Amino acid sequence: MDTIIEGARAVLPHGVEKVSVRVSDGRIAALDGPRGGAEVIDGAGLLLAPAMIDVHGDAFERQIMPRPNVFFPLDGAVLDTDRQLAANGIATAFHALTLSWEPGLRSVDRGRAFIAALARLRPRLTVENRVQLRWETFCPEAIPLIAEALQDPQTPSVAFNDHTSMILRHPSIPIQDRPFDHDPAFRIADWDDPVLLSRMKGRADRAEMTAEAFLALCRAKWATRPEVPGWIAEVSAAARSAGAAMLSHDDTRIETRDWYRGQGARIAEFPMTWEVARHARASGDAIVFGAPNAVRGGSHIGSPGTADMVSAGLCDILASDYHYPAMSGAVARLLAEGRGPLHELWKLVSTNPARASNITDRGEIVPGQRADLVLLDWPEGEVPTVRMTMVAGRIAHAALPLGAARAALAEA
Repeated sequence: MDTIIEGARAVLPHGVEKVSVRVSDGRIAALDGPRGGAEVIDGAGLLLAPAMIDVHGDAFERQIMPRPNVFFPLDGAVLDTDRQLAANGIATAFHALTLSWEPGLRSVDRGRAFIAALARLRPRLTVENRVQLRWETFCPEAIPLIAEALQDPQTPSVAFNDHTSMILRHPSIPIQDRPFDHDPAFRIADWDDPVLLSRMKGRADRAEMTAEAFLALCRAKWATRPEVPGWIAEVSAAARSAGAAMLSHDDTRIETRDWYRGQGARIAEFPMTWEVARHARASGDAIVFGAPNAVRGGSHIGSPGTADMVSAGLCDILASDYHYPAMSGAVARLLAEGRGPLHELWKLVSTNPARASNITDRGEIVPGQRADLVLLDWPEGEVPTVRMTMVAGRIAHAALPLGAARAALAEA
């Protein structure tokens, strides 16, 4: 049966208006069209918006490993993550699946198992669960899995990460000031420097290794550095062939952004300086910042503030990063701070991430688009809460009596 959502204020591409939205065969069929033969959902007092699209979220890791080195079965973790996404109004999610040379949570084997679980459980999932292949560039053992994953009809994205150079940088170099990853003069710490060893502890714990053993593994990986550009070229070629969006992660230099753009990565994910963000904008790249940064009022590692980047026109996309509710929460705070009108701010979590991800059939309340919609209870000045999420015309989450307007059927 067709569905009509009426009485709500709707976030449209050019403003917010009270219109009825008719859904038919999984798509938006009409705005203020005929009511006959449709089930009516009463949206009075609520806000209707395009459902959100998350280009980078790793909160799913907490379902897999809720405590350090305490792993839960993947099926339950995936199903629970899917329900969390629906309850937060996210209809399309790119899970930031790290494929690393590190053992443990972010290993290639665990990544392969996660991708297999998503494929197996897809008929039972309520939203569209994709993956961002968050590839550590010193990890060639992940390349066969990346090539296989890129064949999925729900095309993944590919993000280039180099945390190896990041964690090995000399202690005198702040994280936001590190040189271009492939600079021959990139300065690393002395291998026996106690600061470097202490820097390894958190990653070593996650990998269930001693800091000393993890440092030895880092040293072996660093020896492969001359081969890394060739591995990146291989992965970027496969991604281009599949039509996958590509991102570079935590860029600190214009040279870094230019180099990855040359590989086809047209999305700057969490650039760590104003200079890089301005250069990305001038070059026509899409720019991603973290929604939690906006909700909290700043970065937890000293990077540029998301809100300031939005005001400066240097942020196109807000990602959940590590907290799904932050996407709608970020829009709410940005709106309260006067950073832009609602219909433009909402594009940061809907239209813009869709287009940057090479997805053209969703992200707007426009006839013909896929009916991915979210109905929000959002009193002025308050935190929004999701009352209903619709994915391709199907209700994925409901926290209101959807039958309240059925009586209107008799009037149609």
